[in-house]
Amino acid sequence: MPRELITIQVGQCGNQIGRQFWKMALDEHAHHAKNATFDESMSTFFRNVDKRGHELPLHKSITSLRARAILVDMEEGPVSETLKGPLGELFDSSQFLTDVSGSGNNWDSLQSFFVMHSMGGGTGSGLGTYILGLLEDHYPEAFRFTTGQLHLMTMWTDDSMLALRELTLHADCVLPIENEALFDMLEVESDVFASVAYCVSCLQKQASQPGAAATRPKKESAFDQMNSIVARTLTHLTSSMRFDGSLNVDLNEITTNLVPFPKLHYLLSSVAPLWADKVMQPRRISQMFSDAFQRDHQLIKTNPKGGIMLACGLLLRGNVQVSDIQANIQRLRAELRMIPWNEDGFKVGLCSVPALGHPVSLLSLSNNSCIVDTFERMHTRFLKLYKRKAHVHHYLAYMDMSAFDDAVENVQWLVAEYRKLNDTSSLDIPAASRPKPLF
Repeated sequence: MPRELITIQVGQCGNQIGRQFWKMALDEHAHHAKNATFDESMSTFFRNVDKRGHELPLHKSITSLRARAILVDMEEGPVSETLKGPLGELFDSSQFLTDVSGSGNNWDSLQSFFVMHSMGGGTGSGLGTYILGLLEDHYPEAFRFTTGQLHLMTMWTDDSMLALRELTLHADCVLPIENEALFDMLEVESDVFASVAYCVSCLQKQASQPGAAATRPKKESAFDQMNSIVARTLTHLTSSMRFDGSLNVDLNEITTNLVPFPKLHYLLSSVAPLWADKVMQPRRISQMFSDAFQRDHQLIKTNPKGGIMLACGLLLRGNVQVSDIQANIQRLRAELRMIPWNEDGFKVGLCSVPALGHPVSLLSLSNNSCIVDTFERMHTRFLKLYKRKAHVHHYLAYMDMSAFDDAVENVQWLVAEYRKLNDTSSLDIPAASRPKPLF
């Protein structure tokens, strides 16, 4: 039976990431589709409807695709931009609501919700996390994944702290993302690509027209590139739900294997290689594994080698040999600090269908104590204003002062729990939540 996933895009940030995500998903399915038939792979993200909007069964010709998505915003701008663009036909009016009651039962085997939102600003942080709580109440059996985009600027720390508490309470897995980390990726990688492309262009020009000068390649929008990194993370995470593979990993296995303790469900994510470019040589498998655990490949600003690893998921796409995976995991064991009671805590997934532009690629998801660096930065910046009660009056019309105290208590608890794991030399093996073996 196909496994279906509903995406909820909240606020400007969530809808901008959503546009990149749906474009990437469509391109991927179009590239790998053998014919114009609506199959199990496409049903994960899409519905096939006739001219009257009635849903068609599997294995029928594609008539009109509708995304399994809900677009939410308190302003019309971001949603309107999606509807007026080339992706507009993927959505109908019933999908602009903040619940799914108007669209009927558009799934047979709902497995997960993906909530894309920002943790700064009113819509993404407040409404986004409120929706997450509603999903837990109404669909408790469906997993709730969220890509909370962190804003650590002082002006948004109130929103981020309040949102963090809701994510701790209501999400199953959180993939935190920092804009600063994404900007750093662009700064490093775009300079490398531009330099290599410029050199290649120079050689080509000189070969055909001696003395001619090459021009620098035109850069894509920085925000589009940043959102593309997040979108690639999500398409990679769901690839095993949509395509065949020798070691496919379901989303429920992510939560089972990578979250050994309740509420400590914040996963560091990194993708290698970051970019696809015709002038760059493909990475070696070993280099790809090494890159995935470098600071400059993490979607938040932290160093995974500086903390202790509770569990790690390695999701690969493309033609990768199991022997190569085993050899690289053996090498990583010497470089990473694994929690003593879970030294074999690597969960491997292998999808045989490669991502577009990459013969092989790797998504790393790690439950790592180094995330306390991010939580402590949030806490410190928040307290600078909160001690003076700056901006608090904007919130008190809608909530009690105790909400801030609860938010502070939550981040302090997270830091304490992760630090306790980081500092320990031995722990008893949890009775029911030890991750599964490698294979």
